[in-house]
Order: sequence, then structure tokens, then C-alpha cells
Amino acid sequence: MFTEEQSQWLKHLSDTEKVSIIPYNPKTEEVFRKIKNELIEILGKVRILHKGSTALKISGQGEIDLYIPIGKRGFNIFVEKLSQCLGAPGSLYVLERARFVKYIDDIKIEIFVINKNNDSWKKSVRFEKYLKNNLKALAEYEGIKNKANGLSIRQYYTLKTIFINKILQF
Repeated sequence: MFTEEQSQWLKHLSDTEKVSIIPYNPKTEEVFRKIKNELIEILGKVRILHKGSTALKISGQGEIDLYIPIGKRGFNIFVEKLSQCLGAPGSLYVLERARFVKYIDDIKIEIFVINKNNDSWKKSVRFEKYLKNNLKALAEYEGIKNKANGLSIRQYYTLKTIFINKILQF
């Protein structure tokens, strides 16, 4: 049902903190453009992607998931540049993923520097592409999110991971 990596990740998530699911907020598009421009000033011309529920325009936790896919050679450079402006990353998996958090207009933005060659990144790209091309699956995914309102963070991500694995057929 889960890969070993997924099982370990799910175990570290809170089983007491609750998830709040809200409807899609169109303001997230404006906030994404604003933070993207700020990051380009810091990092230079770089690929910056808006992903997750706000990019798909569905219910979710309401935050903006922003990804900067980069190869291993530039990974530490980008993490260092972002650390100087945003502080230390909230989580860091060396040469794989670094997560920063910023707020604009009360909207949480999770900024990920991600190794573009990492399997989990490639799978997330495949999953999002599938949802964009399959509206029935997108509606089912949004339904899972809505039903998870009030569950623990661990329960929420467990349900999401089961659905993602089903789509990607791990």
C-alpha cells in the first residue's frame, strides 16, 4: 500500500493536529504571481511552478505550493539564497528537498526547492498531469480532501497518499 519512504514520512506527521479544508480562493493566483516575482529577484531567472490544490483550483488547505525544480548542482546554492531571505528551511532533505514557508496577505506559501531528478518529484508531476486530464479523478481527489476536513494531519496525508498511489499504481 505504501513505499517504505512513504510509511516513514507518514509516521512523522502529527496524529493530533487537525486539518482544515477550505474552498478554492481565486486570490491565490495573484499571491502566486507576487511571490514568483520576489523569488526571481532573489534567484534570477528560474523555473517556478504553482502546484497543489490552489493550482488545480480545488478545495484544500488553502496554501500555495510553489516548487523550484533544480538539479543537484544548483540545489545548495538556491537553498542558501532562500535561507538568507526567508530563514532556515523548515525541513531539509539534503540534495532532495528543502521547504520554506512565507505568508502574504494571510495566505501560507510553501516554497520547495526540489531535485528535479528525484523519483518523488517525477511522480508528483505525473499525478498532477493525470488530474488535469481526468476531471472525474480531479473531482474524486477534491472529494477526498473535503471528507478529510477535521482529521489529523497524518490521517489526511494517508488518505491522499492512498489515492495518489492508486492513480500511479505503485
